[in-house]
Amino acid sequence: MEQTRAYQSIKVSTHNSSEIEDSLVIEAPLQININNQPYTVIMRTPGNDVELISGLLYAEDIYRKKQPFIIESIEDDTYYNTVINITIDKKALGKGYLNKRTLLSVSSCGICGKKEISDIQVSGSQLKTQLKLTSDSIKRMFDYMVSFQTTFKITGGSHACSLFDVNSNILTCKEDIGRHNAVDKCIGSLLLKQELNLAKIMLVSGRVSYEIVTKAFFAKIPIIIAVSACSSLAVDFAKEFGICLVGFSRNNKMTIYSNPQYITYEY
Repeated sequence: MEQTRAYQSIKVSTHNSSEIEDSLVIEAPLQININNQPYTVIMRTPGNDVELISGLLYAEDIYRKKQPFIIESIEDDTYYNTVINITIDKKALGKGYLNKRTLLSVSSCGICGKKEISDIQVSGSQLKTQLKLTSDSIKRMFDYMVSFQTTFKITGGSHACSLFDVNSNILTCKEDIGRHNAVDKCIGSLLLKQELNLAKIMLVSGRVSYEIVTKAFFAKIPIIIAVSACSSLAVDFAKEFGICLVGFSRNNKMTIYSNPQYITYEY
């Protein structure tokens, strides 16, 4: 599915200007209905919508059963404005369904749709792993992820998430204009293949917020490594959940914020 679109623009530098055709990453709304009632609207990059919905419902504790839900496309126009209805037995809906989002969730922020501060609280047992990563293995994983980032190479405007197994083999890589959308697409992809239990390492191309940490926690992924910064709440949650959180992993450097015992590095 098309994820970029060309736009006429003017490129200006110190000494000249020129008309160019610039490729931009597509941002378009996806409305999710649950049992024919509007639930939320997500601003996302088209493609892997089923995976995105599966990952979102899982992360939000709306539906975590193994049985597949029924999905029906109601509307999909040429601008990728899409409406999809999900049919789920009301008895199978999780408690997250009651903590209903507002109707709009923008591509840059996942917490925006929460109703109350109490909705961001998460509980559960700490994650544990025997896995250890080296600086070299982290670099190799990032190099591999970059090779899958076709939309970013064209536009420079998309984020990516990749999930790896215990042997640092890539399981899935997805791109989206939204950081947490890319995470949902990856988790949803493995859910649909019933392979989420294989995921042990999450790589993300941008900043790590509290919500990305909680998505990893629910998916039982004990290591998160990011190219960019981590928020204070992300670090607090990672420490509480037993997650190894690494930020600024680039140019042969990294900053380990929690559970450093899972990373082997040289001084």
